[in-house]
Amino acid sequence: MIPAWNEERRIAATVRAAARLAPVLVVDDGSSDATAHLALEAGANVASRRSRGGKGAAMAAGIAVLPPAARYVLFLDADLEDSAGNASVLVEAVQSGACDMAIAVPPAQPGGGHGFVVRLARDGIRKLTGFEAAAPLSGQRCLTAETARGVAYAPRFGVEVGLTIDLLRAGYRVAEIPADLRHRVTGTGWRAQLHRARQYRDVWLALRSRSS
Repeated sequence: MIPAWNEERRIAATVRAAARLAPVLVVDDGSSDATAHLALEAGANVASRRSRGGKGAAMAAGIAVLPPAARYVLFLDADLEDSAGNASVLVEAVQSGACDMAIAVPPAQPGGGHGFVVRLARDGIRKLTGFEAAAPLSGQRCLTAETARGVAYAPRFGVEVGLTIDLLRAGYRVAEIPADLRHRVTGTGWRAQLHRARQYRDVWLALRSRSS
């Protein structure tokens, strides 16, 4: 399952690579570009939202249309391109029964931000659960379908932190696994800084709502 918003430059490559693992559902979160059309052309099933609701809402919408026979859900970001095929290690970890949710720990990529959001997420997860997260914001996650259907999805960019905390608190087994998954680096321009500010806000809200 790939939540996507305005990813026309990368979605087709991501879909083709992910399709080597399993059937692909792209949840188009109200894109204003050709994301949905190109995802269809690349072989994905597409569920389109009329307006943008954010990543958490897109993931929840995808779960709502998940086929009843589905046993596992692999969430992937839309900008992984060819590296999406390397997510098989996450599926294997859950299928083996080693964990209920496997989270990818990607290799370090130069050109990113200053780590403020990562530190907020990591510290918050540790404080609320005791879990030491190496990649607290990783969007590449495999869950059992039962687990995916039974959990709430925090709004927007708080969804990954919310998932980790909620599953750990409910007694599910969470494991982090190194995986060669590479996505677009946001850079340091003003658009990137605005993105990080929004991400920080969403992670903070997800933590606050779980602190009471």
